[in-house]
Amino acid sequence: MTKQSQQKSARALVMAAVFIATFMTSVEVTIVTTALPTIISKLHGLAFQSWIMSAYLLTTAVTTPIYGKLADVLGRKRIFQWGVLIFTLGSGLSGLAPHIGILILARALQGIGAGAVMPLTFTIIADYYSYEERAKIMALNNTAWGLSALIGPLLGGFLVDTLSWHWVFFVNVPLGLMVLVLIWIGYREPKRPQVKLQVDLAGILWLAVMLVSLLLAVQQLDHKPLDTLFLFIVAVIGFSGLWRCEHRATEPLIDPKMFQNKTFTVQIGTAMLLSGALIAYQTYFPIWLQSLYHLPATSAGLAVSSSSIMWLVASFFVGYILAHYVPKYTILLVVSILTVVYAGLLFTNLHFPVALFYVIAALNGTGMGLVVSMNTILSQHLVPTNMIGSATAMFTLGRSLGQTLLAGIYGAVLNLSLNLNRGSIPFQQLNKAISADHTQHLAHQAAINLVLLQGLHAVFAVVVVLLVLVLLLNLWDPNRNVIK
Repeated sequence: MTKQSQQKSARALVMAAVFIATFMTSVEVTIVTTALPTIISKLHGLAFQSWIMSAYLLTTAVTTPIYGKLADVLGRKRIFQWGVLIFTLGSGLSGLAPHIGILILARALQGIGAGAVMPLTFTIIADYYSYEERAKIMALNNTAWGLSALIGPLLGGFLVDTLSWHWVFFVNVPLGLMVLVLIWIGYREPKRPQVKLQVDLAGILWLAVMLVSLLLAVQQLDHKPLDTLFLFIVAVIGFSGLWRCEHRATEPLIDPKMFQNKTFTVQIGTAMLLSGALIAYQTYFPIWLQSLYHLPATSAGLAVSSSSIMWLVASFFVGYILAHYVPKYTILLVVSILTVVYAGLLFTNLHFPVALFYVIAALNGTGMGLVVSMNTILSQHLVPTNMIGSATAMFTLGRSLGQTLLAGIYGAVLNLSLNLNRGSIPFQQLNKAISADHTQHLAHQAAINLVLLQGLHAVFAVVVVLLVLVLLLNLWDPNRNVIK
């Protein structure tokens, strides 16, 4: 075998590993959200339901910029392998969790691994392919999202209905082991110059203070306003400390130079806000369909599938759009349509056609498939080559942070709405009603349905606000030219 064919074979193995890793982290969302109502009900965890997602997203957010910096300095392979190993271990422990507290801790461990896996899949693609090729390769890699959209809800529903919710976490274990083997065999990383690693410990500390305080603050929104205010103040102090620290650091964790380009900043902000909207329908469409329409977990999960499939289809058009149209105007058009669609959702009643949920999810997937894919490619293209790992980590951090904060805010908004509107209905009955596997008719069923509907309306009102903020942010983008 010639050297060139060996290189092609090695690259094929690495791309296969990237594909499986992308599938592994994306199927995590579709399977868990499909099983979430059952997990909440079985573990009696309605009051803590947002932590199942938030713990995972928080640790992902905190570790992502650390891994991005390490990948730029130490190389991709070791950091990627470490992330896959920790993610796989966290998946196994999540499946073994006997109660809600252990599950939340195991999900946090999963997030520590995902903080490396998610950004480095994009970074490895950027290392192997030019700017012109990236849109096509990322679109091909997005087939992993499409497959996870098809397989995830079906597999998740099957496992919940026939075995138990524990198995929705076990499925990632063999996938993680497969990725480790492929990377070990195929990844031949070029030698990097020996550089003394200067860890920005102060930056890591301030980032952790800011993110942890923010998440804890949104978790207290619905019942401890004074604690919330205190935590928000701590978060502001953390942000201020991070800002000063990164401007003084020799090797900053988050290099401020990246944000001197306003268009880069807009891409990160857009991805962050849209990811907050993304977690809403991924989490609450299945809950809406299971609790109010009593659809089985598999059918409800397919609402998320239609979105992911259209995301995949739309991503194949991103290369053409970037080559011919100004990103700013494309984003404004797409997000305006999504804003109108979600605003209409706020006026739905208990007789709203089920089919329209799948249509809304498909429109959402199409729009986000275009916009977030553009954000990904542009955030890598608008920085120097030696910052691609850090820039990709910032993009992933923005997405994780948007999901983390909004997952907590949605949970707080839902709980607040339920408590304000439930009257004499016990919270335990709401806990039972939110799962699709309750077969008995609950007392005050009609009143319970109305309370749940009001709570879901409140959640999606927040989504409309997010989309309006995306529009305002992109109006601020100074770029009015096609980016080459």
